[in-house]
Amino acid sequence: MSGPSRTASTKAPAKRAGKRVDDPSKRASDASAELSKNEKSDVEEKRPPRPAVMHEVIRREGEHELRRNVSALAFSSLAAGLTMGFSLVARALLHRHFGDIPGRFLLESLGYSVGFVIVIAARQQLFTENTMTAVLPLMSKPSWEKFGQLLRLWGVVLLGNVVGVALFAYGLLHLQQFDAETQETFRDIGKELMQNSVWQMFTKGILAGWLIATMVWMLAAIEQSKLAIIVSMTTLIAIGGFTHIIVGSVETLYLVFNGDLSWGGYVFDFALPALAGNIVGGSGIFALISHAQVRSDRS
Repeated sequence: MSGPSRTASTKAPAKRAGKRVDDPSKRASDASAELSKNEKSDVEEKRPPRPAVMHEVIRREGEHELRRNVSALAFSSLAAGLTMGFSLVARALLHRHFGDIPGRFLLESLGYSVGFVIVIAARQQLFTENTMTAVLPLMSKPSWEKFGQLLRLWGVVLLGNVVGVALFAYGLLHLQQFDAETQETFRDIGKELMQNSVWQMFTKGILAGWLIATMVWMLAAIEQSKLAIIVSMTTLIAIGGFTHIIVGSVETLYLVFNGDLSWGGYVFDFALPALAGNIVGGSGIFALISHAQVRSDRS
């Protein structure tokens, strides 16, 4: 009795050991092995880049911007400021010619993206792009030298952008390029912006800065559909009424030159709070979170 039972007990484990275990990782490995070399290459090409790759692309672009000389930055930022004026022009013209058709506001908001499309395609210096691009090198390797380079870049680009939009706004008012009804539309857009309180200028500026930083991150990750990314992100800024320091300066400086707004009102009620909001949204929130994500992946 005891002999056979021992034999059965010793055979049972052997039978269990021979049982096939379905391992998902082994199945995936087998499936991968079945792909040809060209197919494996296609898989790698279709995979989205890792956050670390996008971070490095933007960081290197930021390093390049920090090293550019002042004259190159000044002329590029002046050109960008002049170009951004077309966001106001396009929005006003769409408002003027679409009349009272349903959804007119959504259609005219598309005009807001025109200046951004031209500036980014022409690789001109726009301040809100630099709030993230140029800050990543400082976050990656903090130093007083890089901090000084960042302040120099921001100062030159912001000044050039504001001078550019000021010249554009002055030209809109005095060069008699548009009829009285379109001129009135320019004023209405500026007055609508100035209905925001100082606190709203700041908090809405955070959202605008965040969206611009998101756009920069997406443009580094996606080769196709760049136009769609720019248009969708910037149109959302217009629809939400979020405050952007450069486009908003075209709208408010037009009021200044027309006598509807004082210089003090421009600086303290719009420019400073919107600027602070854009920096907080672009650098203090999005860039910091994105950088922290990459640092966490590496650790």
